[in-house]
Amino acid sequence: MKTPSPQSTAPIQTPVFSADCVEIMDTTLRDGEQTQGVSLTPREKLTIARALLERLKVARIEVASAKVSEGEKKAVGMITAWARKAGFLPRVEVLGFCDIQRSADWVGEAGGTVINLLTKGSLRHLTEQIRKTPAQHVDDIAKTLEYCAAHGISCNCYPEAWSDGMLEAKEENDYARWFINELARLPIRRIMLPDTLGILSPDQTRAFVGELVARHPNVHFDYHAHNDYGLATANSLAAVTAGARGVHVTVNGLGERTGNAPLDEVVVTLHDLAGRQTGVEESEMVGVSKMVETLSGRRIAANKPICGAAVFTQTAGIHADGDKKGNLYITRLSPGRFNRTTTYALGKLAGKASLDINLDQLGIELTPEQKKLVLDQVIALGDRKQVITQDDLPFIIADTLNSPEQRRVEIVDCVVTTTRQTSSAAITVRLDGRDYQGEASGDGGYDAFMKALRAILDSAGIETPQLEDYEVHIPPGGKTDALVETTIRWAGGITTRGVDTDQIKAAVKATENMLNVLLRLAAKPA
Repeated sequence: MKTPSPQSTAPIQTPVFSADCVEIMDTTLRDGEQTQGVSLTPREKLTIARALLERLKVARIEVASAKVSEGEKKAVGMITAWARKAGFLPRVEVLGFCDIQRSADWVGEAGGTVINLLTKGSLRHLTEQIRKTPAQHVDDIAKTLEYCAAHGISCNCYPEAWSDGMLEAKEENDYARWFINELARLPIRRIMLPDTLGILSPDQTRAFVGELVARHPNVHFDYHAHNDYGLATANSLAAVTAGARGVHVTVNGLGERTGNAPLDEVVVTLHDLAGRQTGVEESEMVGVSKMVETLSGRRIAANKPICGAAVFTQTAGIHADGDKKGNLYITRLSPGRFNRTTTYALGKLAGKASLDINLDQLGIELTPEQKKLVLDQVIALGDRKQVITQDDLPFIIADTLNSPEQRRVEIVDCVVTTTRQTSSAAITVRLDGRDYQGEASGDGGYDAFMKALRAILDSAGIETPQLEDYEVHIPPGGKTDALVETTIRWAGGITTRGVDTDQIKAAVKATENMLNVLLRLAAKPA
């Protein structure tokens, strides 16, 4: 086994925990990567690991399973090398197995110092999967622990399928309790109770965890929830109120099947509903969520609590009216906690207050008669299923009041040619009444268009913001002439849309809208 050199180790970054503080162990890089279709590169894993420990400030992270692949070993090595220099190494953990030395050697060679030992918490899983007796299994665990200790590796323990064991028939149920008693006698830092298949209710979780905590008051118990019944957050809350000292989560609830307990939901629930501290930085949650969304390729629902795109959007006009008059629909889940703001949707359900709030935020003043005309148009567009953002509002106002919004930028012409090898674009841009031509090649039609556009704008001293997200929506039914809606989110909080029968043209329109919004904002008095 390779023993990591203690030299160049920074002071250990140990979280400061009070009696009310719950350890948050994030397993996005291990259990979260078991999400179908998700495979992170070593560099991506390092990026996420740093965000979890440096930005979110979770207590611990689980980054891989031992013996999976050479790529996984490289990822662990990169993370542990960084963690050693930054002082986070004791907070980086790897799943290992009861194989005496093989997992320990693998982890040690990768620079790790903590193994989360996978054992069997269910008699049925023990006898049918690894086909050993309880005594043989405990003996293997003891030998593995002894080898790890001799090589500078500390161990936590997962009694896998513990929830199954607690629910099984009496003989097997007795094993589950007996097994926890045996683990409590061994040199294990934490016993981490997994609801492996997400089968427990909050009442069952509270009862089972409470029973173990009462029997073993000096043992540190973690709880590891899965979300098969949609109860992972509720079960994590129940486990903590029953005495668990730590809970396991993943960013965006990534994980096998329906996923694991989502980090943001669990942390906020513990803060607000249990009155417990976690040390996690709430203001970093949305940024890390977006990063993991991008790197994993798995989008989160717009209505996902805390980090979903629409969860701080009030749609009904009566809610906007209540907020305008006295913040009547604001709760402890205020968006400011998470570096977000409340928005008021514009559509068929919008009311006068919705429009007033958006106009105030834009700094636009209209007469009552003008407001009525604009609101009627907003509602009419909503009836036609058009999605309207605040950034669209100035153009709706201009069209409705017959006083065209000054469009400083117009994409007069755009010709995109795509072959098997490359794509090219030739464009004409009208900027402040003067036409400019540009050409460029790129990886795809829109990339070629953007390169040609940036070359023109750069020469005019106009900087284009970074593209953060790009979505294409088409109606079902298979019609090739159907309208395509392209929605683009840009750095700086600008979201614009374009609609056309051609996807590239829709994206070009969304980009043109973005540029005009950007220039209008830049021209506003400070």
